[in-house]
Amino acid sequence: MINRSSHRILAGVAAALALLVWSISAGAAADARKPVTHTVTIDGTQFQPAELTIKAGDAVIWVNKDPFPHTATSKTGGFDSKTIPAGKRWKYTARKTGEFEYVCAFHPTMKGRLLVK
Repeated sequence: MINRSSHRILAGVAAALALLVWSISAGAAADARKPVTHTVTIDGTQFQPAELTIKAGDAVIWVNKDPFPHTATSKTGGFDSKTIPAGKRWKYTARKTGEFEYVCAFHPTMKGRLLVK
């Protein structure tokens, strides 16, 4: 037969177990990193910043502030914005790690580097 004292002990153990399970799942959720969005500004025929380090899953937005079109074209084929018209933007989400040097296909002296960790 279970008496009131046993009920209290069982209730306390159940509450402690529930709290433990909740804290483990909450901790795991807090450890999960949310993707970050970074910005590269195209202005004065330059990529600013010229080098950017991000994590896989992060996004990069190239914003063209020049009065003429540009591209952000990886030299190794990792990504290619195609034409980014004046005043427009292009977004890329990095899925693979690595170093990606890129240029503007219209202005090859414009160079940038994206490091994805």
